[in-house]
Amino acid sequence: MGAALGAGIAVSIAGIGGGIGMGISGGKAMEAIARQPEVGGDVRTLLFITLAFIETLTIYGLLIAFMLVGKA
Repeated sequence: MGAALGAGIAVSIAGIGGGIGMGISGGKAMEAIARQPEVGGDVRTLLFITLAFIETLTIYGLLIAFMLVGKA
């Protein structure tokens, strides 16, 4: 019971945190491109790298959830 609850909390927090982080970074990237359109390619590249790192952290939360459920 406790492992399942911990797994649910781990996935929830990772998903919420990742979603908020992606939203903020995407919004700031769009602001940067709107201010200086000539650097749009560079900002977009950095945004994709940042989103990949955020998604990796979210997947780590899922991995921890699987590990917790596997113990039970």
